[in-house]
Amino acid sequence: MKKLLAFCIMAAMALSFVGCSKPAAEPEAEPAENTAQETSDTLDYEEIVVGLDDTFAPMGFRDENGELTGLDVDLMEAVSDELGIPFQLQPIDWSMKETELNNKSIDLIWNGYTITPARQEVVLFSKPYLSNKQVVVTMADSDIKTLADLAGKQVGAQAESSAVDAIDAKPEIKDTFGNFVTLETNDMCLRDMEAGRIDAVVADEVILRYYISQKGAENYNILEEDFGDEQYGIGARKDDTALIEAIDNAMETLKENGKAAEISTKWFGSDIIGK
Repeated sequence: MKKLLAFCIMAAMALSFVGCSKPAAEPEAEPAENTAQETSDTLDYEEIVVGLDDTFAPMGFRDENGELTGLDVDLMEAVSDELGIPFQLQPIDWSMKETELNNKSIDLIWNGYTITPARQEVVLFSKPYLSNKQVVVTMADSDIKTLADLAGKQVGAQAESSAVDAIDAKPEIKDTFGNFVTLETNDMCLRDMEAGRIDAVVADEVILRYYISQKGAENYNILEEDFGDEQYGIGARKDDTALIEAIDNAMETLKENGKAAEISTKWFGSDIIGK
């Protein structure tokens, strides 16, 4: 009888222990990968206003019908589709781009916009998406063959452009110029050179190679020496981190699904985006 009683007590204690024990915790699910659409759900925009220079072929310019077109314009449309938010394209005075941004006249600067330390002080940039150089173009019959040959010459560049920054960064060359002229657009600079009013133009390689391919490459010469490498990015106000994160995610999606390569090949004949 005592043995039976002891057995019953032990069995009851065992059942009590099992009843009080907690079930094993379920393993936590892996967080879902963030997508451009998920990020865009946090954006408080009915539309996004993009400031651009509408003379900057082949990045953003007007075609023969006056419609905005170009590599950056095609990328804007693709990113807009990814985010599910319409983009309004707003041509601006390029020399006033950061002022327009911080006055909230526009939400983005996007059109061959070079990332520089000075601009990073006032603008939040996306990840770089295209590499570029600041090069020198002359007419084919010019005696300018090197940077040293710019001594005593009339040199032009677009006002408030990264070409000006690149030239300012090389005072040992700039100080030899006969005169340094800045005009409102690259087109104005190139037309002044063609008219003989200036001797050379410093500008983005992507725009100069496209320009001379349309006008007859045999009429121009691009110097082998240049004013340095740079990268293009998309600029937003400093506190618009969610917007830039959404754009970075959308651009990554476009690279992964082949759309970015398709757009690049349309304008440059090969995939140069994100290389």
